[in-house]
Amino acid sequence: MRVFSIILYYLILNKLPHSTVPLVGLPCERIKEFFAKKIFKNCGNNVNIGKGARFGNGKNIIIGNNSSIGVNCKVPNNIIIGDDVMMGPNVTIYGSNHEFIRTDIPMIQQGYRSYPPIIIEDDVWIGGNSIIMPGLVLKKGTIIGAGAVVTKNFPEYSIVGGNPAKLIKSRI
Repeated sequence: MRVFSIILYYLILNKLPHSTVPLVGLPCERIKEFFAKKIFKNCGNNVNIGKGARFGNGKNIIIGNNSSIGVNCKVPNNIIIGDDVMMGPNVTIYGSNHEFIRTDIPMIQQGYRSYPPIIIEDDVWIGGNSIIMPGLVLKKGTIIGAGAVVTKNFPEYSIVGGNPAKLIKSRI
């Protein structure tokens, strides 16, 4: 059932309209949520998978209640997303990166570096077109400004933005 659900998602379901489209949006989101529960390791309730979202095979994804993967977002297949997480469109979250430690052989021949799963804690808002680098933890209550490139961790309730992302202010 899992393999069938993945094939169905990438062939048909990821082309269905977003939840904001009148009349058909919400039923389409419930259909995508139903299949996400078959694909993901753990899928909460009221999950919103945006049109065109990509998540690899989804095998190790954990997503909490009332959370979303935005329109055209790309997330790794080993991410942990908490409750009440909002993700704008076109967010890219990396789960790995090229190895580049050696200088005696080309980087393309060095393979990939593994990182622990990205963790997005509860009540996080990731603005559209943001890029999240591998191995990070987005702490509870954080806001990532649109277009930010997040390369390091920040404290809870931070508002960050820019390239590379910097602390703009604390919400506390």
